[in-house]
Order: sequence, then C-alpha cells, then structure tokens
Amino acid sequence: MNSHKREIQGVVIKKSGDKTFSILVERKMMHPRYHKFVKRHKKYLIHDENNSLKVGDFVSALECRPLSKTKSFRLNAVLKAGAEI
Repeated sequence: MNSHKREIQGVVIKKSGDKTFSILVERKMMHPRYHKFVKRHKKYLIHDENNSLKVGDFVSALECRPLSKTKSFRLNAVLKAGAEI
C-alpha cells in the first residue's frame, strides 16, 4: 500500500507537555489581488517519542493517526539544531 502522508517543516517554539512539542510552520503564498508573496503561518502539535527536541530546532514531521484531540503529526527528523534561549 502506497500511502501519501503530508510532511510539514517548521521551528520548535514550545514544549507543550510530555513528548509533545509545538512547531510553527510558515509558508509563502501569492496574494490574489496584489500578486505579491505574503507569509502565512500556523502552529501544529507534534509527537516526539524520545523527548529529544529543543526550542529553536528546525524539524520535519509526518502526518499520522490522531494521537490526541489536536495532535496528528509525528517527528520525522531534526533538520537543523537550534540554540535554546
């Protein structure tokens, strides 16, 4: 079975509980009237089984079955380690 899962990339902004982190995903889209690129952002909760993430890390997450009411993504890879403030 070849399943196509959504993959998101973003920056860890907060530890939201045990094995849960909040990431900020930013995308650029063209404005329909002004034809300029504008930034849009959204926060997602992701699951990290090893509890190894730090605030500021740039990560990749894959869609999975719902793990809670608001959490439907699992950590795929840490793309760039960030400095924790």
